[in-house]
Amino acid sequence: MPSNSLDATLDASAIGLSGLCLVHCLLLPVAAALLPALAFVGEAEWLHLAFVAVALPLAGLALVRAHRRRPLPPALFGLAAAGLSGLGAGALGWPTHALETPLTVGGSLALASAHLWNWRRRPHARCAG
Repeated sequence: MPSNSLDATLDASAIGLSGLCLVHCLLLPVAAALLPALAFVGEAEWLHLAFVAVALPLAGLALVRAHRRRPLPPALFGLAAAGLSGLGAGALGWPTHALETPLTVGGSLALASAHLWNWRRRPHARCAG
């Protein structure tokens, strides 16, 4: 797989993971209220930690590879760091359990935005025609 293709795959995977995280945070509690059998998945703390455990290395690899190719603006790194911090704080229930969902949703959106920004910075083939 060519390097540029791998970079695009990493960013796309990270954006997809952020989307899954949003679905988990926003839709699963509603589904669990309607179907109590899903409640155990909606409140599974291990799942929150698993999202962060996958997001950290995936985001780090994608952004470090992109930075080596073409230096990233500090604001992009800051947006990614804020996103990862929000995800981590939400997964750990810090500073309070009541802030878990807002921190996780905000972190997920910030991280997805950073990956989208990173993806848009890459040169893309233009359509001929």
